Amino acid sequence: MNFSTSNRKPFGSTLIIGAGPAAVNIAVNLSRGWSDKLGLVNRAGAHTSWLKESFKKHGQVLKATYQSQSRQLSGEAKLDCFYGDFQEIEDRWKTLIICTPSDSYLEVIKSLSLKRLKKAKTLILLSPGIGSNLLIERHFKEEIEKIDVISFSSYYAATKYERSEEESTAVLTKALKKRIYLASSKKDSLCLEPVVKFIESLGVQCQVVGSPIEAESKSITTYVHPPLFMNAFSMNQILRKEQSVTFMYKIYPEGPITQHVIRAMVRLWKEISAVVEYFGAQPINLLQFLNDDNYPVHEETLSREDIDMFYSFSEEKQEYLLYIRYSAILIDPFAIPDEKGKYFDFSAVPFKQAEIDSNGKWIIPRIPLEDYQKLKLIYELAQPAGIQMPQALSLLQTFEREAVKFSTENKVDFSNFYPAFDTLEKADLAQERVGTQ
Repeated sequence: MNFSTSNRKPFGSTLIIGAGPAAVNIAVNLSRGWSDKLGLVNRAGAHTSWLKESFKKHGQVLKATYQSQSRQLSGEAKLDCFYGDFQEIEDRWKTLIICTPSDSYLEVIKSLSLKRLKKAKTLILLSPGIGSNLLIERHFKEEIEKIDVISFSSYYAATKYERSEEESTAVLTKALKKRIYLASSKKDSLCLEPVVKFIESLGVQCQVVGSPIEAESKSITTYVHPPLFMNAFSMNQILRKEQSVTFMYKIYPEGPITQHVIRAMVRLWKEISAVVEYFGAQPINLLQFLNDDNYPVHEETLSREDIDMFYSFSEEKQEYLLYIRYSAILIDPFAIPDEKGKYFDFSAVPFKQAEIDSNGKWIIPRIPLEDYQKLKLIYELAQPAGIQMPQALSLLQTFEREAVKFSTENKVDFSNFYPAFDTLEKADLAQERVGTQ
């Protein structure tokens, strides 16, 4: 079934940058009538070497499977082109979609050499952090002068490899987001409309907002992941050699949720909101966004008035309401209970723990590493603006301190994290000096 509404394929020749699960899924989605040609590029390395061998044996085919109500989106995509190195890229691509972590954007765009990709009209950031679009504009002003840089609020699905990391050409999407937000770096952009239609064809609501910062600020993980997973308890579950027996969304001692974690969440939301406002965008109402865009609770649990007026309450009441919300979704409140009246244990999500790579180095998982990297960018944006972020700084320092502690105590190195502990220590001292002036 072809979801495109005309014979003209809106994205033209499309190059996907990155080769993780999201990239594979997007390729399959785009192959359903949205792109004339499909290409994939990944940086040289072990994963790329594996892909080359796989493509040589089985053809350049990617497979995506969907669970439950979205099964009709399952399918395959045949790549027209695979580049095992950025230097191999030809000037034939109209749409570029970056599917790598946001902290790699500058390196990726530098490697793309946009000046020689003269046919490129649109650059899509699939999972940006707050300030990603702005950072790209500052570093590549000349190169992107004629290119629409579009920020998604977040990737529109939850996708993982179907069986294991070795099964790198087949992915499984467990769920689609209810809604995502888009914005372009160009006013009156003509490139947004086909992107909106593409997202809506997948059954995901899509809303265009006024600025990239506003779109980037509408990712709930920005606000909830750092307090939940960058605290000492969670870091100890993630960075350990033994199997963790606790869960990501449970109340202490089964999980990380305490009054202190909820307080950190409220304070971080307020600090990030100050940054978002500084750049001219409207901050989110945290409880409303959690309920309406993510997972709701019964109105008997949280009233509509409390949800809508959350931003206006005292910090203590905000903490109280958030604690109620997280208590209410320990089980799935909308599930059908079993014959014993038990509801689905919604919060029993195990921690993804650090693993050892083939070189004997440890890999910190995406949660919380990407959350750390995104929060660090927000913190760095705030400093020149004179916005103090003590809660963000505390979380960043806890992450770094726990990583250094694990590395030192076990005499191991990380393959994907190099502590810049002194940078944040200096930032802490600078913040203290500002506070005493």
